[in-house]
Amino acid sequence: MNQDEPEVIRWQGKFITAKQRGRWEYASRSRGIRAAAILAIDDGHVILVEQYRVPLGRPCLEIPAGLVGDDDGASDESAIIAAHRELEEETGYRAETITDLGMFFSSPGMVSEGFSLLRAEGLTRVGEGGGTDGEDITVHRVALKHLAQFVEAKRAAGVGIDVRIAMILMTQKIGENGWLDG
Repeated sequence: MNQDEPEVIRWQGKFITAKQRGRWEYASRSRGIRAAAILAIDDGHVILVEQYRVPLGRPCLEIPAGLVGDDDGASDESAIIAAHRELEEETGYRAETITDLGMFFSSPGMVSEGFSLLRAEGLTRVGEGGGTDGEDITVHRVALKHLAQFVEAKRAAGVGIDVRIAMILMTQKIGENGWLDG
C-alpha cells in the first residue's frame, strides 16, 4: 500500500463519506466530525445504553456516546463539553467531572473515525435520559460484578454488543487475575 496515493471521495452524505486510496476502500465522518465515548462508572456500577442501530438491524448495548460538534455552529465544541451534553441527554446522569483519556480508533481497517474516550465521575441522576428526537434509548445501570452475566443475557436475547464494553470486561478480568500485579 502506497501511502502517497491520492485519496478519492467516492460518495459523500451529510454524516458519512466513502473514500478510496489505491485499492483500499474505507469510510469516514463527513465535515471532520468526531465522537465522544463516555465511560461512566460510579459506585460500583456502569451506565450503559441500548438503542436500535440501523447498520446492525437490531438493538445494540453500548457505552454512552455522541458526536462532537454535530450541532450547527458548534464545530469548535470540545469532547468534554460534548460528553457532558451527551451523557445527560442519553442517560439522565450528570457528571461532576469528565476526564479525556485520549483518542482511540475502533475499526481502523475500515473506518478512519476516531473517538475521544472520556471518564465520567461523580454521577447524579437528574432526568430520565432516553436521547433526543426518537433515539429511544434504554438506560441500564449495571453492577460491575454482574456485568459479564448482563452482557451474555443481552447477547443471548439478540442484542449487539459494542466492542467498547469488552474493555470494561477485560479491565475487570485483569483486576481479578492480578495480571497487572508484576
